[in-house]
Order: sequence, then structure tokens, then C-alpha cells
Amino acid sequence: MMASLRRAVGASFGLPMPRWMLEIGSVAIRTETELVLKSRWVLPDRVLRDGYIFAHPDLEPALVDIVHTRNLPNTPVSS
Repeated sequence: MMASLRRAVGASFGLPMPRWMLEIGSVAIRTETELVLKSRWVLPDRVLRDGYIFAHPDLEPALVDIVHTRNLPNTPVSS
């Protein structure tokens, strides 16, 4: 996910984040550290069965759209 986010905003590299920094951040946004540190593979089976259509079914195009609609500085993403 972070690689896709870096591409969307045009960052050429990212710095590693130590666990203790994530724990401070999780307190700031009032969430559990586990939600930040653990991977979750979730499939939207129910909403798809009910006919929901995602505007962006893939992460990277969604991030690029967010960057463009909020006029954030970015470098075009190559496909």
C-alpha cells in the first residue's frame, strides 16, 4: 500500500517507520496499533452481490484520483 501511495504522490522513496512511532500515531488517531501493523485481506463479497460498483476497484487508481481531486503535488503514475 505504501508503495502505491508513494507513486501517487510522486515520492521517490519512503523511510521505515519504527513500531514506537506507529504506536504514538495510533493514539493520536484513536485506533489500535494492531490495525496499523497487521495486514487484513478483506473481500467485499456482500456489497458486490448486492450490486455495488466501486468507482475504483483497485487501490492505485483510487489514490491517484484522491491526489488529483485535492490538488496535491504529485508526479504522474506510469502504468
